[in-house]
Amino acid sequence: MTVLVTGAAGFIGYHVAERLLSMGEEVVGVDNLNTYYDVTLKQGRLDQLARHPGFRFHKLDVSDREAVGAVVAANPGLDRIVHLAAQAGVRHSLIDPWSYIQSNVMGHLVVLEVARHLPKLRHLVYASTSSVYGANRELPFRETDRVDTPISLYAATKRADELMSHSYAHLFSLPQTALRFFTVYGPWGRPDMACYSFARAIVAGEPITLYEGGELRRDFTYVDDIVAGVVGALAVPPDGRVLAENVGEGASPWARIMNIGNHRSEKVIDLVRLLEESLGRKAIIRTAPRPDVDVPETFAAVDKIGGLTGFSPSVRLSEGVPRFVAWFRKWHAV
Repeated sequence: MTVLVTGAAGFIGYHVAERLLSMGEEVVGVDNLNTYYDVTLKQGRLDQLARHPGFRFHKLDVSDREAVGAVVAANPGLDRIVHLAAQAGVRHSLIDPWSYIQSNVMGHLVVLEVARHLPKLRHLVYASTSSVYGANRELPFRETDRVDTPISLYAATKRADELMSHSYAHLFSLPQTALRFFTVYGPWGRPDMACYSFARAIVAGEPITLYEGGELRRDFTYVDDIVAGVVGALAVPPDGRVLAENVGEGASPWARIMNIGNHRSEKVIDLVRLLEESLGRKAIIRTAPRPDVDVPETFAAVDKIGGLTGFSPSVRLSEGVPRFVAWFRKWHAV
């Protein structure tokens, strides 16, 4: 059978598609190749996937219901969906809020509509984000925490996706799993995220800005651990039974939400120091107050996904950063 992966040219989408293909799965990838960051990087990922005979790619916007519907109709063997296409970036949502509604809300609705009409659908796994925890202060973040205080439009759109998915699960018995990703990094990463953007600035001799002097803390999660969690979750769809994982009165037994992170909260300045060591260069550091869209700390409780799939993150920041830098040097010929 076949897996539809949306956002296949994206950072996590590429790695998930690569893993599925290596497992012998047929993968249909879609992506709009937007210019939010360098399209050359996205094309490079697709070139890697194109080496697999089981990969087929369609350039389209996931919010285009006719185009997505046509791809699905042309692939009657589709039985699973990994929906990772989205407009990413917390700060960019202050600049172009319209794209977040179009991609994240309308795009998610299109996927839900496609999914509910797939007669062979076994499971829809989709990307949420740690940003939905917003102004929460109790750590680690748990799936049972209230998430009604988002502090960015990006977070609000992803929470809207979770709520829409719950309604579709309730109405149509549509088996779904939301994964709340925590600060993913690694080879083929996004240039707008800290690990990549800091590395590029250090190599170029340009200053980097650290909020609160780098004392903010993040649950940095290596991409291979993320992929293991996504693929593991995909293999275990909700089956309609009321389980302990579905907390709260009125919760659908067809929908679940799980954190996926490293279960370690580490200072941003520690990331910078590891990059300096791996690159052999010192960073030029400027400090600034924390922006309103940033939280002081993220920290994932992962017992829920661990209990379901055996997920156990294994790559520490001290191991993952050198691996990223090795790829970074090769990609940029540093």
